[in-house]
Amino acid sequence: MIGVSGKITLVTGGGSGIGKATALLFGKNGAKVIIANRTVETGESTANEIIANGGEAIFIQADLSKSDSIQNLFKQIIDKYGRLDAAFNNAGIAGTLANTIECTEEDWDVAMNINLKSVWLCMKYEIEQMLKQETGGAIVNTASAAGLVALPGATAYAVAKHGVVGLTKTAAIEFVKKNIRVNCVCPSFVGTPLTMAVNAAYPEFVQAAFALQPIGRVGTPEEIANSVVWLCSDESSFTTGCALAIDGGYVAQ
Repeated sequence: MIGVSGKITLVTGGGSGIGKATALLFGKNGAKVIIANRTVETGESTANEIIANGGEAIFIQADLSKSDSIQNLFKQIIDKYGRLDAAFNNAGIAGTLANTIECTEEDWDVAMNINLKSVWLCMKYEIEQMLKQETGGAIVNTASAAGLVALPGATAYAVAKHGVVGLTKTAAIEFVKKNIRVNCVCPSFVGTPLTMAVNAAYPEFVQAAFALQPIGRVGTPEEIANSVVWLCSDESSFTTGCALAIDGGYVAQ
């Protein structure tokens, strides 16, 4: 068992993929899980699966592209539980993939708002609450291997994910003396609905990028979830400001 039992834990984008796998693992290890998701059906499905397996979970519908929806999410969390011990800011999109000169202003804004700004806004409310708690808390953000190295042909996505890494490290140092730890995970290709959609839309791009993944296979959502839950647990108490590459060797080359 990983040391998250009894912790009030938020997972954004918990309706599918890495978010769902992480939410299920939190529930299996005794955390009280809040699933935040834009799509009601998938978010409720994750919460119900946790409950069916003997865990505790609730679903809150939230559109993380909208600041008022994010604010309402945290109001509901605090109204119900009065605290927040751990958060996995996972919701994100691939968006339209284009190189630096072909990327449109609209594509850029969408990528920044959903993949970076929403993470910052969630962290803002999470940290504000954790500062009120003697026990502090732990935050994990989903960045990407593309937040550590270049990803030609996906400018807006790569820049947003680099931003998540920078945001993670900055906040980690800002609040390291307040018992708040902030880390991020940096996956490469993982078998999720998002990855499948990107592959369908940009097969040549994915094939070229996947060739850089030395392990020769895609990762599983559960492999990422294991690291996320550990980073939120008591076992990782000395770990903060980490950008953990979980990538089959992608960035090691």
